[in-house]
Amino acid sequence: MKQIVFISGKGGTGKSTVVASLSLLVKNKIMADCDVDAPNLHLLLNGKRLQQDDYFGAEQAVIDSAICISCGRCRQVCRFDAISEDFQVLPMKCEGCGACVLACPVSAISLADVKTGETFVDSTERGTFSHALLDIGAEGSGKLVTEVKENLFGHINGEEWAIIDGSPGIGCSVIASMTGADAVVAVCEPTKSGQSDMERVLGVARHFGIPAFVCINKYDLNLKITAAIEHYCEKNGFPVIGKISFEPEIVKALQRLKTPVEAQIDNIVREIERLWNRLKAELGARDEFKEVMK
Repeated sequence: MKQIVFISGKGGTGKSTVVASLSLLVKNKIMADCDVDAPNLHLLLNGKRLQQDDYFGAEQAVIDSAICISCGRCRQVCRFDAISEDFQVLPMKCEGCGACVLACPVSAISLADVKTGETFVDSTERGTFSHALLDIGAEGSGKLVTEVKENLFGHINGEEWAIIDGSPGIGCSVIASMTGADAVVAVCEPTKSGQSDMERVLGVARHFGIPAFVCINKYDLNLKITAAIEHYCEKNGFPVIGKISFEPEIVKALQRLKTPVEAQIDNIVREIERLWNRLKAELGARDEFKEVMK
C-alpha cells in the first residue's frame, strides 16, 4: 500500500476539495482526515459510523482533599498558576507537568488521564475513512493525528492506496501526518503568502526525505506568481503535477456538500484526474529507479 498525504502551508488552499474529489476517482483505497483541529472531509463523505472512541491524550493533576495538608508547596512549584488558593486544580491552566506531584510531602497529588478528543472510523461508499476532533483548548494534536492513522491502518483490507488529508501548517500535527508517507502533495495558491507557505511545508517534507510534489490551485488568478512557483519547484526538484483553474462553481457545489466530481465540473475533474495520473507515473518511475539501483 502506498500512502499519499496532501498538505498545505495554511488552511483554505483547496486541499480537502482535491482529496474529496479523489475519493470518487481513485479505487481500492482507504482515507483519513488528519486535520483534527478543524476537520471537514467527513461532511463530503457521509459515512456510516463503525467505531467511535474517546481519546485521552494528556494528563492533569488531581488533589486528594482527604490527604492534602494545605502546605502550599504545590502552588509554589506550579509555573502555570494552575492550583487555586483553596487547593483546587484549574483544568484550563494545568499542563500535566507533574511538578506538584513531586513537591507534595504527603503524596496527595496524582496525575490522571484527561479526554482531549474523539476518534471516528466510518464506512463510506468510497472506502474506510478515519478522522477525529480535538476538544476545544486541548493540546496534543500531533498525537491525535497518529491515533487517526493507526485507526485507519487497523482497517486495511487489501487496499492499494491510503489517501490522507493532512493537517495545514508546518507543526507537529503536519509531521505526524507525513510520517510513513510514500509521497506528499503540497496544494498552494498563487499569492505571495501562498508561495511562502508552500516553500516552508516543502522544506519539512525534504527534511524528512519524503518525495514531494506540488499542485497549484486557482493558478490563473495570478500567472506571474504561478510562474514564480513553477520556477522555484523546478529549481528545487519538486515536480508540479497539477494546475487547477479558478472555478466559482466549485464553491456553489461545496455549499451543496458536493465535490466537483459530483457537480460534474468537467474541466476541474479532468485536471484532478491528470494530477493523480502524473503522481502515479512519478512514483512508478521512482520505484523502477530503486529497483535498478539495487
